[in-house]
Parts: sequence; C-alpha cells; structure tokens
Amino acid sequence: MSSTKWFLILAGALALGLAWGQPNTAASDAKEYVLGPDDVLKIWVLGVDEIGETPIRIDSDGWISLPLAGRVRAGGLTVEQLRLALTEKLKSEIRNPRVSVAITEFGSQPVAIVGAVNAPGVHQLRGRKTLAEVVASAGGLRPDAGAAIRISRPVESGVLPLDSATLSEDKKFNVAEVKTKDFLDAKNPGENILIQPHDVVTVPTAEMIYVIGAVHKPGAFVLHERETMSALQVLSMAEGLGPTPAPGESKILRTIPGSTERKEIALDLKKILAGKAEDIALRPNDILFVPTSNGKRIAVRAMEAAITAGTGLVIFR
Repeated sequence: MSSTKWFLILAGALALGLAWGQPNTAASDAKEYVLGPDDVLKIWVLGVDEIGETPIRIDSDGWISLPLAGRVRAGGLTVEQLRLALTEKLKSEIRNPRVSVAITEFGSQPVAIVGAVNAPGVHQLRGRKTLAEVVASAGGLRPDAGAAIRISRPVESGVLPLDSATLSEDKKFNVAEVKTKDFLDAKNPGENILIQPHDVVTVPTAEMIYVIGAVHKPGAFVLHERETMSALQVLSMAEGLGPTPAPGESKILRTIPGSTERKEIALDLKKILAGKAEDIALRPNDILFVPTSNGKRIAVRAMEAAITAGTGLVIFR
C-alpha cells in the first residue's frame, strides 16, 4: 500500500479518535466541564417564570446574576455544582426549589489550531480533550502537514508534559513538538497530552518538491526532515519516466529569493540516468519538469500557476 493511502487511513482514524483507542467521552466531559467567563447558561426553576426567560452569560470575574438568588459565583464550578449552589441559595425564597442548569454556548476554554489542518481557527475544548481530539475537531491533518506538530502553552497554564518542552525566548510560553508520523502511528501514547485552554496547536505546512511532465506519478513529494533530495531520488519517487519522455531536456524551476519569478536550470536526466553526469540536489519548492518527446510543451508560467493553486496535484508523503 502506498504511503499516501496509509496517510489518508491514519488521518481518518485520527479524526474518528480510533488511532489512540479512545472511548466516546462526551457525556463524562459534560459532567466534568468547569464553567468560566463567557460561557452562556440556561437556568430553570420550576414554578418561577422570571428565571429561565433569557440565557445568562458568566461575566469576566466568573459571576452570574439571577432573580431571587442575586449574584452567584459560577466560574470554577461544574454544571452540577452550580445547580446545587443555586438550589441552596434559593431555599430562603422558594420551598423545595427544583433547579436545572444547561450550557447553551461554550466560551471559556478557547484553543487555537492553525496551519495544515482542514478547519483551522479557534475551537472550544468543552471539557478534557487530548491533542488527538483537538486535531480531529479541526477536521484532521491535511496531506501537506509538516514533520512536526507544535504546541505552545502560556506559562501561567503550567508546563507541557513532553520531553521536547522548552521555554520560549520571551519566557511567556512553554513550547514543544511532536513528530507527525509518530503521532499518527500512536507510537508513544504519552505524547497524546491533554490540551489546556489558551494553548496554541500549530501544524506547519511541509516543505515539498514538485514533479510534473512525463513521469508515471506526477505530484508533490514531502521532504519530511530532509532538506534536499537528489534528482534521481525524486524521479524514483515519481516511479520513473513516462512512456514518451525527453529526459535530456528536463528543467528545474527554482524560486528566486525576494522575487515571484523562478529561474530555469537545465537538467540532462538522460546523462544522469546513464551515470555520465553528476546527480543534482533539489531544494524545497523546486519544480522538476520532464518534457515529452512528442513536441508538446508546457509554459513555465502555466506550471507555476498550477503549483501555486495546487490544481490537480496529488501530495505524496
């Protein structure tokens, strides 16, 4: 099975929470969820119409105001703990009060998930969530996810329980990385840490080399930890030349620092394959173009536009 298919299978497993063998904990999460500022509650008291008419947002200090009960601290309590506190407070006003509390909007446990995920943005934890669950909540990893997943945690939220954890230069964040492949393979369950509110999970986009033209498997190839790949390595990953190649007229299209243009580097793959010329290293974002021998040519700008847009390109890991 190809590495691409394996990646898609593993990414799907991650999105379903299967790779880590985790049970469905939604019910227990709701019970354990600790309320905080900006959470919105719906509170009902049997027989008291003025309570429950409108949702109540917990203020920045963790308090709510309720008719008959006055100001009540909600921050730091679970839903059940708040229900019991309200029941006790209302006993002086209502005989045998029957109170119900529900969360209608989560707002106190944001975590940012950015980079090469399918739905980047700010998500609410809604209880205890692991790294795998948080990545899954962002739609899972994209095929162009880089070699490592980075977690940043404000120092006031505590340490990151990972061997790679270090303090950022400004000493405001604890930072650590988890290798993407090991994470997807669930090689070390200890790396599937609990994510805290205000953590930032970053998935950098992988460095890639592109191969187009007369090869069997054109597409984008992820470099992983490597900084370069030789032309023969790249050609091998593309499963060799196609049926009508003109390898002697191949080109490398390489970005020019500080410019949107690319320079063309002539590459005689025919001589390299025959051992008559030295192999050449390709760098991140290089395009290897192998023309056909039937006279058809692809304009350089059209190739660059296709690469930039990702049109029709398959990413191989």
